[in-house]
Amino acid sequence: MTPLPPSTPFGLLPSGRRPAWRWLLPILLVLLFLFIMLWLPWQSQRMESNERQEQLIADTLWVEQTIRYQLGRNEESLRQMAGEVGAGYLAGPRLRDRMQALLRNNHEFVRIIQLHADGSMAMSTDDALTSLQELSEPSREAAIVVKLSRAPVYAMPAPPPGQSAPMLLDYHVPLFTGNQYVGSLVASYSVANILSELIPWWFAQDNEIVLTDLYDRVIDKRAAGGPGRGVYTHRHPLDLPGVTLNLATNSVKSAPKLMPSLLVGSVIALSLGLLWSLWALWRDITRRLAAEGALRRQVAFRSAMENSLITGLRARDLEGRITYVNPAFCQMVGLPAESLVGKLPPMPYWAPEAMDEYQQRFASVLAGTVSPQFETIFQRASGERFPVLIFESPLVDETGKQTGWMGSILDISDRKRVEDLNRRQQEKLQSSARLATMGELASTLAHELNQPLAAISSYATGALNLIRQSQERGTAIDAELLTPALERAATQAQRAGHIIRSVHTFVKRREPRREAVEVQDLIGSVLPLVELQARQYFVSIQVQIAPGLPPVLADRVMLEQVLLNLTRNGIESMQNTDPARRVLRIAAEPDPQPGSTGVLVSVADQGHGIPEEVAERLFSPFFSTKAEGMGMGLNICRSAIEFHGSKLVHAPNPGGGTIFRFALRAGTEEASAGTSEAGTAAAPAAR
Repeated sequence: MTPLPPSTPFGLLPSGRRPAWRWLLPILLVLLFLFIMLWLPWQSQRMESNERQEQLIADTLWVEQTIRYQLGRNEESLRQMAGEVGAGYLAGPRLRDRMQALLRNNHEFVRIIQLHADGSMAMSTDDALTSLQELSEPSREAAIVVKLSRAPVYAMPAPPPGQSAPMLLDYHVPLFTGNQYVGSLVASYSVANILSELIPWWFAQDNEIVLTDLYDRVIDKRAAGGPGRGVYTHRHPLDLPGVTLNLATNSVKSAPKLMPSLLVGSVIALSLGLLWSLWALWRDITRRLAAEGALRRQVAFRSAMENSLITGLRARDLEGRITYVNPAFCQMVGLPAESLVGKLPPMPYWAPEAMDEYQQRFASVLAGTVSPQFETIFQRASGERFPVLIFESPLVDETGKQTGWMGSILDISDRKRVEDLNRRQQEKLQSSARLATMGELASTLAHELNQPLAAISSYATGALNLIRQSQERGTAIDAELLTPALERAATQAQRAGHIIRSVHTFVKRREPRREAVEVQDLIGSVLPLVELQARQYFVSIQVQIAPGLPPVLADRVMLEQVLLNLTRNGIESMQNTDPARRVLRIAAEPDPQPGSTGVLVSVADQGHGIPEEVAERLFSPFFSTKAEGMGMGLNICRSAIEFHGSKLVHAPNPGGGTIFRFALRAGTEEASAGTSEAGTAAAPAAR
């Protein structure tokens, strides 16, 4: 607290603080005057508005009671008439005269009809009405309700069938002779007549009256004084037996004016103008400060966000000049932002060996077209090459005009290493699977090789015996006898060598390589191994190869493994099949898909088939239905077929069993080289 100067008398303020009261007091008086000048007209308007609203509510309640009173009188007249009809006092002409008299005295009615107990028409004041089906659907439903409940009800207002107007409100009164239901009386009101006949003209001149259902759907309305303004409104339910309607009133009067006199309005307008000017100046200053603060926060947040990203960001204008790079991109290429921003190609992070492709992509940028996603290689400042994945899209301003290109750059070195590791693991798995397959076929191979070896031994023994006999007799060797034995021995040796070469080729581990392969040669190379398994289970092999099939672009060994796995599964599935039906069919035909020039290969067995619960997990790793199975055979088959850009599918065989199919793309030696390179790594390119 600041102490007072010693010369200041007790109780007096320094002269320097007096001007504050001089400008503060007038402001307070002006504010008080403005408050009173605004409060008085507002209070007057509020009181007048409340009076009008209360008057509207009271008038609406009076109108509702008037309508309800008149409808109640009509209900009583109809119930009395129904009682006389049930007692037999009214019938024929007398009943028609009573109906006509009721219509003349109550203009809200449009017709009265009598229905028999079975719903047929008995009598009607409307000669055009001939059947019950000409009543509205709610009215027909109400006729059923009256018969069941034995009490009078109203039907929901609706137009006659096939018409949009007039809206009719039907009142159903049951007829009884003693306790027996004999029919009903139906009195039809015109909703428009109810609003015009039962509502006073003076009320309709000042208000719009609307009759709605419970869902606020308009049934009919009366607007003699024009549409309501929505300022003074009231809604009151009109409860009738069997149906509830809403009577809504909307006054045509507007809200009372706030300014009762020109003088008061002028004073208030000038005072408000002055205050508004001060408030507008304060608001603009406050908004400017808030906008500057928000801009600073947004810039700081964007900078923090961009600095924390591990994805490189690069913006370029339409001429290819770099306009922005984030720290992640600078760290990626090992160059500071100052050496990149504003630079035109060639860029310092372009690898020299891919410069031609960089220039081609830069030319497409200048032409206004870019690839939205592609892989390429960049060069760090240290000279190290690394693969990147680039996403590029147009950069537009707030008006929608393109100002350049925005790119996101991902260093995919780790991903490439993982893909290469996965590829090597897959190759090892396939090689292990082939070795396991050969292990399962070891006994069969030994038996199969034993036959040609035994034959070679027999032919060789026979040849030696011929030579010894010739030597003992001292005669010349008979070439005609010796030659067939040696030729047969050579044939058996070739047979054994072919089997050994097939096994060696099958189990040999190597890099995947696509080449042009003849389908007939492919199936023929694996057929000896398939036949070895087939003999063990007494299965006959049928090979159907369509003539004129084109070469396919494939890895021979991978497809041989697929065929061997599929045929082995098919052969083993027929262990418990009737021997006459143990037939395995290997087929190759043109791919029937539209526009395809490839080959469709299928392996069909007639075994036990694949249950639905097994089919869902058929290609899952380590899932097998065999007690000794590893559950990797079909999974490896599917991976191998997907490597060739196709899918391995299965379907039930109409003759029993299962059919596995896959399609192979046609290709040549020239096409295979480019495709193989594309399958292993992306071609280096850049922007």
